[in-house]
Amino acid sequence: MSLVVGIDLGTTNSLIGAMDAGFPVLIADDQGERLTPSVVHFPGTGEPIVGRSASRMRSVEPAATVYSVKRFMGRRAGEQEGAVDYATAGEPGAPLRIRVPGRDLEPEEVSALILRKLKSDAERALGIAVERAVITVPAYFNDAQRQATKRAGELAGLTVERIINEPTAAALAYGLDKLGDRAKIAVFDLGGGTFDISILELNAGVFQVLATNGNTQLGGDDIDAALVAACTLPVPVWQKRDLAVQAKHRLSVEDSVEIPLPFAAGAESLVYSLTRAELEAVAVPIIQRARAHCLRALADAHLAPAELDQVILVGGQTRMPLVRKFVAELFGREPNTSQNPDEAVAIGATIQGGVLSGAVQNVVLLDVTPLSLGIETFGGLMNVIIPRNSTIPIKAGEMFTNAVSGQESMLINVLQGERELARDNWKLGEFQLPFERAPKGQARVGVQFEIDANGILHVLARDTKTGREQVVDVSSAIDVSDEAVEKMLGDSLEHAFEDVNDRIFVEAKLKADELLPMVRRALAQIGNELGFEERASIEARLSDVESAVEAGSAQPLKRANAALDEATQGLAALLIERALKASERPASA
Repeated sequence: MSLVVGIDLGTTNSLIGAMDAGFPVLIADDQGERLTPSVVHFPGTGEPIVGRSASRMRSVEPAATVYSVKRFMGRRAGEQEGAVDYATAGEPGAPLRIRVPGRDLEPEEVSALILRKLKSDAERALGIAVERAVITVPAYFNDAQRQATKRAGELAGLTVERIINEPTAAALAYGLDKLGDRAKIAVFDLGGGTFDISILELNAGVFQVLATNGNTQLGGDDIDAALVAACTLPVPVWQKRDLAVQAKHRLSVEDSVEIPLPFAAGAESLVYSLTRAELEAVAVPIIQRARAHCLRALADAHLAPAELDQVILVGGQTRMPLVRKFVAELFGREPNTSQNPDEAVAIGATIQGGVLSGAVQNVVLLDVTPLSLGIETFGGLMNVIIPRNSTIPIKAGEMFTNAVSGQESMLINVLQGERELARDNWKLGEFQLPFERAPKGQARVGVQFEIDANGILHVLARDTKTGREQVVDVSSAIDVSDEAVEKMLGDSLEHAFEDVNDRIFVEAKLKADELLPMVRRALAQIGNELGFEERASIEARLSDVESAVEAGSAQPLKRANAALDEATQGLAALLIERALKASERPASA
């Protein structure tokens, strides 16, 4: 197979790598730097400038220099968080756009320029065309953000083979796939712009995300801003920022720094002095903001810190001794620092690329279900058992019962898709499971879906009373074309409102079909014991339900059902009272 590169498309910096002689190698640009700043400058004329040269323009032309664009991927106007120096555009709820001189761009168009630069650097270094890629995203990225990332890759001229989670890529880079099954790992990722904490479990060779948390407005940039605010030197803000970043980096290995500024104040030279203690005094309250997110992720994963097998560090800010001390105290163990935290995610992405190209063997490739999987339930509804984007292998199940008295079998209609009604989804197969006749709601049938590492869906249905079961394999659960997935997702968005209304109506009608005969039977039995007004109210509510059913309107039927429930409270109490009296009668002699 052809080469598949791995790309870490980061908020602050991006990297690209490829397998070479069985080893993941990150590719440097023409200046020998592996880290490419995720910054694009749009000059008044000429082509956009990407990377290190663009980063230098942030202080010169801030409105024309786009950075941290990853925060806006897949977002809509009004959803964005945090201030940036450039303008954004779009009506609230509409796709967000980035305003640059002379035009508005989608965030993925800006990201595509960064990816195109990485692609060009790789082609120059490797001497071959680069066409296929694995790109990483944060574990918390939703489908819209993942799709936007994929589109950015395509706009850059890449076939995006996989979108994978950053913590999983980092775990691979650290070699944690060699740990035993059920090993649990925390990935502490503190970069320039964002913070993420993910708890992973290695299960049957696949890393599964147990919990993730974080803050898209917490990172090294906040420490830089605090240092700039504390700096009293009479120099421009952009120069203060450069000093802060330079000093912070050096203080990871030095106790104090002095940075000379020749002729900074006319003929006079200045010196910027900072100690590690002074840096940490500024940084402590910022780093401490990560504590609550870590504790919440552990709680969501139902784990104590002592139950973790490894804690690994990702992101350049984790080089800071204060951060490493914070992690060690919070998790009760020294973090694993064997990898370069700036490069771990890109190394993992490169390993995944090697798996796809055949350059790496014996590593299980993560995959996800592209669309939800489930079965048809009574009333023609889609009941989801495995949601879309679930990591495989996966197993999930649910218990079902008979909808009709005297029913002798259950039809298991296996579906795939995102629509509310069964008829609008794709049918993958069906089979009948026989069981003994039983009153309505008395039979119990367990249905289990399992997708193995090869993407094969195994559907098992078992009658819990007799143990009789049937298993059917469906091979097309994962192998769905991108075009088909996009069409299904597009249809689900386009028809979302009417689909929800259809589901509400079907569910309300099923309830009405139960309520109407039950209330009429009760009225026939003890209706004469009710007052005239109460009985008239119940009759009116019955009529309202029947009219709403005929009209086919979801919300009116739901309200009519609720009103009938309320009106029959006294009738239900009478029925219960009569049943209790009947059970207390003494037997005849």
